[in-house]
Amino acid sequence: MGQMHLVTSEYDYLSQMVPHHEDAIIAARQLRRSNRPEMRQLGQSIVTTQTAEVGKMKDWLEQWYRQSPAPSPSGTTMPDLSGLSGDQLDKTFLQYMIPHHMMAIMMSQQLLMHGEAQHAEVAAFARRVRDDQWAEVRTMRENLARWFGKQNMPCISGALQTAFTPRARSVSAGNRR
Repeated sequence: MGQMHLVTSEYDYLSQMVPHHEDAIIAARQLRRSNRPEMRQLGQSIVTTQTAEVGKMKDWLEQWYRQSPAPSPSGTTMPDLSGLSGDQLDKTFLQYMIPHHMMAIMMSQQLLMHGEAQHAEVAAFARRVRDDQWAEVRTMRENLARWFGKQNMPCISGALQTAFTPRARSVSAGNRR
């Protein structure tokens, strides 16, 4: 499974987030085969949103960091879902996408907290990724618990859960550029 690296610059954030999003898009496309309309809708939402975001990030990399190496995957955080169906597809997707989204949330938060964003557009983008994916994590956790029981929940520490509440987020909003 791929590992999240520390975000040390805006370029670093963008170059890590492109393959991270591409990994999510590949997995989310498999949800077209889900028996649950909620999962099909989630998959389509991830594909649509993150495809647009990848395009935006690649444009920024080309515009601002043309001389830097192109983003390349450092490993996947999502399993191959192509052989799964029914409940096993939905359960496996949720169990892996929750931590996958948490990695994007943490990367975005690192960029914001450490003031590494060099462009206001990237700071605003990172806030949207953090907030939108946290909302999706909450929904995915609710669905996983409702459909498969809490014993199937991936571990997210209490510190992480409270770090992304609206009150905690407002503290990091002071880092906006």
